[in-house]
Parts: sequence; structure tokens; C-alpha cells
Amino acid sequence: MPEPLKNIFSRPLIEPFAGEVRAAWPRFSTRAFLDDVFDAGWEALELKQRIRRISLVLRKHLPPDYPEALDIVVQTTRRYLAQHGEKLTFEYTFLPDFVEIHGTDAPDHSIPALETITRWCSAEFAVRPFLIRYPGRMYTQMLAWSHHTSPMVRRLSSEGIRPRLPWGMGVPALKRDPSPILPILENLKNDPAETVRRSVANNLNDIAKEHPDLVLGIAARWLGQSPETDWIVRHACRGLLKKGNAAALAHFGFEQGVAGIEISSLACSDVVPVGGRLHFSFVAKNTSGQPAQIRLEYGIEYQTLSGKISSKIFKIKEMELLPGQTESIARHQSFQDFTTRKHYPGVHRLRVLVNGKQMMEREFVVTRTG
Repeated sequence: MPEPLKNIFSRPLIEPFAGEVRAAWPRFSTRAFLDDVFDAGWEALELKQRIRRISLVLRKHLPPDYPEALDIVVQTTRRYLAQHGEKLTFEYTFLPDFVEIHGTDAPDHSIPALETITRWCSAEFAVRPFLIRYPGRMYTQMLAWSHHTSPMVRRLSSEGIRPRLPWGMGVPALKRDPSPILPILENLKNDPAETVRRSVANNLNDIAKEHPDLVLGIAARWLGQSPETDWIVRHACRGLLKKGNAAALAHFGFEQGVAGIEISSLACSDVVPVGGRLHFSFVAKNTSGQPAQIRLEYGIEYQTLSGKISSKIFKIKEMELLPGQTESIARHQSFQDFTTRKHYPGVHRLRVLVNGKQMMEREFVVTRTG
């Protein structure tokens, strides 16, 4: 079994961190801080609970005045930046969390602090309550951040304002009206940093869930501008492609449901234990007299705890099939449990899709052994 992600937050991480805080503020009691963090209930805490515990206990052991306490957090962050340079760390998530839970009443102090902290540990989650509480101010701020010299700050300007940020607090106003996001993405579409461009693509993919035509219009304008924008557009349209959106398919040279393409010999595991793998194979053939551009995908209809079905689409490959050409496909799908996905016993369904159109399907059974 893989090591639980929550175990990142442990004494080997927090003890040196406490030393850095003490270096920034000599009155900091490292022993008392560590004793409070790693109390008798620590081992039972899950990932987010551990992050929150650290930020709450840190607040307890810093000065009661929030601006003074925040300054120590920022000084500690700057010590890490001076030693290691800018990084997209995850294990220091409790630093922006400190601002998120203690600083929303003090935006004049908190927002500049997030600009510094995000250069060491992304503040994409921490900016969400500020977006909700101070929307006009934050839209202006995030647009300004899109011009920042630091790629980490520029990434925050896009990642933090995503309408559907995974694990992040929802911002309903941006789902309804994403127009404040668009100037930011325009500024970043040719950004030299790959992490920034990836955030732009993910942001557009979020927007496409409620506003597909808006994203398709952006795709039409950006395609062909540069290799970077071409990659962004393709990645941004992945959700629309998986849904078989005809306009999205057409952008990339695919017809919706290609005539003359046949899928045969679909075979898959009959029984898959949780923790095991589904193995499957099939053959695609072009029976027409013309070359065909095809996008091969497979979908799995998962059983959920509530008994409902959860469908997920996975890309196999994009290719050209010449007249009479066949392509044999063999793949597997893991049914290993993770924190973000659990598997449940019952009948599941495997589907094969060509250019968004379902061609064949097979049922299989997931079992829980032991």
C-alpha cells in the first residue's frame, strides 16, 4: 500500500519548521508548539485536519496581534525562499492556511502576505474566501498578479480564480459569470512557465463546464497562435472532447462518430478485485475508403457508495487510420483505493468510444476480497 499523503505532515517536517520560526522570532517556544501539535490525537487526524491543526496551533504560539503574528509567518517564509528559492511545495500548506483562517478580517495585511507565501507554497486555496468577501478588490489584485515577475504569483492569479478549483472553496459568482477571469488568462496564455500555462488550461476546462461556447470561442482565437497556445487549447477542451462535443471535436479535425470505423473483439476481465486491475483489449478498423482521424477513449461506469453510477472517460490515443487499417489496443485500469477514490463491489461497465460516440460495451464485476 502507498504511504498515506497525510504522513508528510510529521515531526521530521515540523521540527525544522519550528526552528525557522524561532529564528524569525526568538520568543517562539518550539517545545510547547511541538507538544501542542503532536498531542495524543495527532495520529487519528486526516490530511486536511493535520494541516488545520498546525495552522491553529501556530496561531496560538505567536503574538495575539494578527499583523505581528503574520509578519513572523512571512519572515519565516522568506527564510525558506532565501535558502531554497521559489518552489511549488505542498508540505507547507499550513502557511497559506494560516492566512485563510485567521486573516480574512485584515485584507490589507493578508493579501500582500499571500503574494509572498505563494512563492513557497501555493496560496490557491487561501485566496478563495477573499474572492468571496472582497470580489472587486481581489479581481483587480489577481489581474495585477498576472503581470508579476514571479511565475508562482502569476500561477496564483489563474489557479486561485478557477471556478471549480479541486479541494477549494466554491466561488459561485465565477461559475455564473467568468468574465473577470478572462483578462487574466489572456495575459498568461503565452507565459514562459509551463506551470502557469497548465493552470490557464485547467481554468478554461473549468469554465467550459458551464460555458462551453465561451471556451470554444477562445479556442478558435488561440489555435494556431503558438505551440504553447495550441497545447493550452487542447488541454482546456479535454472535458468537451470527452463529452463528444461536436464543435470541440471539429477544432481538432475529428468528426463526431466517424463513419466506417468498426470496433470488434472487445474483451475484458470478468471479475476485478478491489486493489487489482481491469485488463481489456479491442480492435479498431477503418472499413471506409478514406483516411479517418480518430480519438479513441474508454469509459468506466463505477458503482458508488450510494448505489448510483459515476462515469469517467479516459483517453487512449489520437491517430489516423488509413483505409483498411486495423489498430489493436490493449490497456488496463487500476482499481486500487486511494484517498480521492474508493471502489465498491458490484456490476461495472466498460465502454469504448470513437470521437465521442460509444461503439461497444462490456460488463464486469468488482469484488472486495479478504
